Amino acid sequence: MTRQISVLLVDDHALVRETLANWLRAAGDINVVAEVGSADEAVAEAIRHKPDVIVTDIDMPGLQVFDAIRTIKSRSSRTRVIVLSAFWHDRYIEAALGVEAAGYITKGEPPDVVTKAVRLAAQGGTYFSPEVQSRIVVDSDGVRLGEVSGATRASTLTPREMEVLRYIAKGLSKREIAEIMHLSVKTVDNHSTSLMNRLNIHDRVELTRYAIREGLAEA
Repeated sequence: MTRQISVLLVDDHALVRETLANWLRAAGDINVVAEVGSADEAVAEAIRHKPDVIVTDIDMPGLQVFDAIRTIKSRSSRTRVIVLSAFWHDRYIEAALGVEAAGYITKGEPPDVVTKAVRLAAQGGTYFSPEVQSRIVVDSDGVRLGEVSGATRASTLTPREMEVLRYIAKGLSKREIAEIMHLSVKTVDNHSTSLMNRLNIHDRVELTRYAIREGLAEA
């Protein structure tokens, strides 16, 4: 009997989760062990089930997905993660590569591609949709984001500053951000000040508008 691949689905849209679950279960060799709507729930279910593969959206309420992935990998190192998103901005791709995601699939892909990606990830392989593949480079140094012409102000931000920016765009206070990121409020304040200086924006409302405009957060 073929070994079942255990999968955890993470998306804040119930219809998307249900559709994905139906696609994957129809494959015959994939077992969807849980479906959740936030990164916080994903951490709990991943620790509980230790799935072979997690298929997750990016922009959801609460904990940032890439923070969740780091936590999950520290508790279940064999679990592979595939990002499934309608967006493929360079910063998202870079963040996904930073947490060693086993794949990045755009939501325009057909069902058989998602199934293929899950199987590849479970076998230790990777899959990136063509739109993402065209932006990455695979060489002796590993997998990385290719050179982007016309660097934007966002490209000057550190990963931590980018995370703080996304949380600010979600309307979280510095104290709430500190709790989620396991940092002190002072450290979050320093990151906030630094990113404002780099972007030359000194207002939370304008920061939120900037993040949405640049595709770093959902409207």
